[in-house]
Amino acid sequence: MTLQIAYSPCPNDTFVFDAWAHGRVPGAPAIDVTFADIDITNGMAERGEWDVLKVSYAVLPWVLGEYALLPCGGALGRGCGPLVLTREAGVELNGKTVAVPSERSTAYLLFRLWAAAAVPGAVGDIVVMPFHEIMPAVRDGKVDAGLVIHEARFTYQQYGLHCLADMGEHWESTTGLPIPLGAIIAKRSLGAGTLRTLAESIRTSVRMAWDDPQASRPYVLEHAQEMDPKVADQHIGLYVNEFTADLGDDGYAAVRGLLTRAAAEGLVPPLGRDALSFV
Repeated sequence: MTLQIAYSPCPNDTFVFDAWAHGRVPGAPAIDVTFADIDITNGMAERGEWDVLKVSYAVLPWVLGEYALLPCGGALGRGCGPLVLTREAGVELNGKTVAVPSERSTAYLLFRLWAAAAVPGAVGDIVVMPFHEIMPAVRDGKVDAGLVIHEARFTYQQYGLHCLADMGEHWESTTGLPIPLGAIIAKRSLGAGTLRTLAESIRTSVRMAWDDPQASRPYVLEHAQEMDPKVADQHIGLYVNEFTADLGDDGYAAVRGLLTRAAAEGLVPPLGRDALSFV
């Protein structure tokens, strides 16, 4: 059986999945890979499409009935949170238009939690656009501010933009927990045995990438959208870490903490007690 899997073309995902995607992980199921932006994969999960998906942690409350959270392969970390960017330094966001990569993204949840504490009154319109279009839109004055993710942390100054706030700094300072960004989920209907095999396949693929980083380089750069190789390396170094191999207690605490806070603000449905259980 070949499993349908969708993840982003970003360097952290192609680095993590390179060995598995190219048949180098012993005993791993065959996979048919689709590349898609996170807003697309979030929608795929809500519609129950594909067997395995990389999604935002923010979408979990809507999909955990059909999908299980895998304990590895995702993106959590420290010092890697989304940024709010503006053309001018020190802009007030009251009533301003903000571009975001998805209203069901972890970045958006972190933004709303930050704004509730930091923006007197309220922000204005929220505009969803692919993350690679956000910085040009802010630069060109199409929106007042942009919420950016991924390698934008390393490149926003090339657009002449200013960092108004770091969502990760706010999250870490108020919780002490790592920042939960992207999750790997798989259909519960695959069965407990297959879910365990998927998790082990991901862990092995990650370790193989760490053991021989050059092996994944062609795959990473092929899909990195003309990204500078040095930026791709920074991206991998930031988003592929110990939580990628295993969420562990801190990882699970971060995920539950984010979704519990978001539910208290009415941003997501509340999680069931065992919703994050693996198998």
